[in-house]
Amino acid sequence: PASAAMAGLKIVAVATDAQGNISIPELKRQVEAHSKNLAALMVTYPSTHGVYEDDIDEICRIVHQNGGQVYMDGANMNAQVGLTSPGHIGADVCHLNLHKTFCIPHGGGGPGVGPIGVRKHLAPFLPSHPVVKPSETGATYMLDEKNKDSSKPLSQPFGTASAAPYGSALILPISFAYISMMGSAGLEKASKLAILKANYMAARLASHYKVLFRGPQGTCAHEFILDLRGMKETSGIEPEDVAKRLMDFGIHAPTMSWPVPGTLMIEPTESESKAELDRFCEAMIKIRQEIRDIEEGKAEKSGNILKLAPHTASVVAGNEWDRKYSREEAAFPTEWVRAAKFWPTVSRIDNVFGDRNLVVTRSD
Repeated sequence: PASAAMAGLKIVAVATDAQGNISIPELKRQVEAHSKNLAALMVTYPSTHGVYEDDIDEICRIVHQNGGQVYMDGANMNAQVGLTSPGHIGADVCHLNLHKTFCIPHGGGGPGVGPIGVRKHLAPFLPSHPVVKPSETGATYMLDEKNKDSSKPLSQPFGTASAAPYGSALILPISFAYISMMGSAGLEKASKLAILKANYMAARLASHYKVLFRGPQGTCAHEFILDLRGMKETSGIEPEDVAKRLMDFGIHAPTMSWPVPGTLMIEPTESESKAELDRFCEAMIKIRQEIRDIEEGKAEKSGNILKLAPHTASVVAGNEWDRKYSREEAAFPTEWVRAAKFWPTVSRIDNVFGDRNLVVTRSD
């Protein structure tokens, strides 16, 4: 949406149904209302809600019938590779993110890099370059359909999009090597494992937390969402508290409060071992018991083990300890944490204040 807004387009949101799917009646109403100036639908597949849209082909057909294009966000390609493809589904454009799916790290500010694939009818409008000719890139050089013997290009590029026409020379070789070594069978297996592992974790945690969205068969895609919204009223605990407590287990928290506020979105990918998946699940189950203690009045709503997490070595080893729980509970919630403890470097901070206020320090 941000890119569309920068391009001068008007953004119209389309509602989802109770299962997290795009509402077909709402989509029809919106595209018909804007059919005279409909540019495109942006869709993620599988959806960011962690489900495969059963009606994705119908969604693409509706948009196309009303004169629009379908732009697919390729962020979730590790649930597609070897199993389906954006073109097969019906997309006209796809930003094929290399992070996660093709061995590039995700998070920490980037890199959100990757090629943009288009259908043949959009190829003439791909960007040009002042140094590398379009014909050399093989992207925007097309024959005139009315005169198949003509070699005159029909390119209508909008200009230069990147100083490096082939992308990052540091990042792309990593993905190329990964794809080459994995092969088609290996890439397909990776997709299947990503889906399998997400469903395994969702099944283990379903009796402790509410899994927000599932497909018609009760399964998810390569990610799933845990709904923590009801816990704020019963215990005062919010997703941030769970995220901070996970640090005491040596675990980096999953995506917090996105795409749904008050939730955690968990995406294990194909690369985590079953032992690591089990450690995460055991940590979440242990945290759920700590929340239950608050709900049952066994722990206070303020000053509890989650609200004061994470616990640093200096705090746990300090001379003073005025908390209602033990140092051992704070620092070593499970036996496997004791065997390989990773200590957080700082205790709870005011995240919002830090985001809104620049604090400059100087070392003499």
